[in-house]
Amino acid sequence: MLVVSSREFRENQAMYFDLVDQNNQVIVQRGKNKGYIICPASEIDRVSLNPVLIEKIKRAKQQIVEKKTKKVKTKDELVQLLDNL
Repeated sequence: MLVVSSREFRENQAMYFDLVDQNNQVIVQRGKNKGYIICPASEIDRVSLNPVLIEKIKRAKQQIVEKKTKKVKTKDELVQLLDNL
């Protein structure tokens, strides 16, 4: 684990990102009581920030509240539902 000041990080960002890419943990210290762990963003992180996906999830939640959903109880009902999409 490597702890660096925010100033040091700013001056040598590429080097610290390379260290993170090599599985080294880098913590950027900001002031006396703040620290930030630098880590690569995964595909899941990128998907969770996707505004289109977030909007779809909000619409789906609203459909549940409004009871505009369909219950599937059997495999055949599931196949039929998926075929109709």
